[in-house]
Amino acid sequence: MNPWIVLATTLLIAPSLRAEVRDPIPLWPAGAPGALGQAAQDSPTVTPYLPDPGRASGAAIVVCPGGGYGGLAPHEGNDYALFLNRAGIACFVLKYRLGSNGYRHPVMLNDAARAVRWVRANAAAYQVDPKRVGIMGSSAGGHLASTLMTHFDAGDPAATDPIERLSSRPDLGILCYPVITMESFGHAGSKRNLLGDTPSAELIRLLSNETQVTAQTPPAFIWHTWEDKAVPVRNALEFAAALDRNKVPFDLHIYQAGQHGIGLATKPPEFTNPHPWAADLLFWLKGQNFVK
Repeated sequence: MNPWIVLATTLLIAPSLRAEVRDPIPLWPAGAPGALGQAAQDSPTVTPYLPDPGRASGAAIVVCPGGGYGGLAPHEGNDYALFLNRAGIACFVLKYRLGSNGYRHPVMLNDAARAVRWVRANAAAYQVDPKRVGIMGSSAGGHLASTLMTHFDAGDPAATDPIERLSSRPDLGILCYPVITMESFGHAGSKRNLLGDTPSAELIRLLSNETQVTAQTPPAFIWHTWEDKAVPVRNALEFAAALDRNKVPFDLHIYQAGQHGIGLATKPPEFTNPHPWAADLLFWLKGQNFVK
């Protein structure tokens, strides 16, 4: 049997008894820039999900749940993190600020950028490699992930906050049935929550991430389903085409069947019979040196 199939099967069915979920950590303990209040919804956080130390690969992924920029879906945050813990990856589930609470771009992007910087700044504490920090998102969370992949910066060396001196560029991106564009083939609810009711043409193009890919965009794993009615498969296809034009490596998987928001199509802790994208992702992550 193919040795990778054996490894993938082992990771998919192996128990993760020593995975550790810690309490959420505010990204800005003194208060987030642009906060509209002091409630929980105004304080972006990351929740660390740490793998069994014996399995740890030293890689980390910031996970952005979907929800149309109006909510955060647990099965696209908690469940993904627990699944990736089995493969030895440390995960940090991001609670970013939402349009349903009055926030608009660039607040969400700032939260995601801060999360990647924060993981790098705290890499030693979590025994992860600051040069192996990825980002993952589903649906609108996929839009946020693809936004950081195309709108990152190298950090501000003059910043008084040492976290802000670090790069926000992810080392790779994982996009699950992502919203990519703010054009007509995107998702109207996500667009409204992110940009408001009357965004300018310039803002629409800026956040249509298929138009923002460059040769510096990190490698990507992208999957979608042809049957998806909420977010058309064209979103994934257009982003992959842009990566190809710019010679950025990617894996693209289009499955015929499956409704929007299916996630892993299984639940923790057993993760019985997950959707095939899960094994495809592990295969790709091994090639990126994120899985042992």
